[in-house]
Amino acid sequence: MSSGKVVQVIGAVIDVEFPRDSVPQVYDALMVGDKGLTLEVQQQLGDGVVRAIAMGPSEGVSRGLDVENTGAPISVPVGTETLGRIMDVLGNPIDEKGPIGEQERSAFTVLHPPMKSSLRLMSSWRRVSR
Repeated sequence: MSSGKVVQVIGAVIDVEFPRDSVPQVYDALMVGDKGLTLEVQQQLGDGVVRAIAMGPSEGVSRGLDVENTGAPISVPVGTETLGRIMDVLGNPIDEKGPIGEQERSAFTVLHPPMKSSLRLMSSWRRVSR
């Protein structure tokens, strides 16, 4: 996977610069050096720079820190073992009931095809009723 450097930190919003030929995709998970902090890419700003959102406290993150692209979106556990459990955004249990265990994981951000609407039909009804 590709690696980059932090160029700007504004609260939970972190800009990271990567080589232009290996810019992460939107929704890819990034790992900040040895901080154990996960970022999610939200926008490609151009010239190899991406804007990401921190999935935890961003204290201690500063310009120049190394960032690794995981090449995959954030995923969380799914299945019957997760029913009734409380997890954070990264899929870690926070309900003090112990570990969830390894099972199937699914992307946190799932892209769905656009919904077809009936706006044209409603617009035509409005014209007919006049």
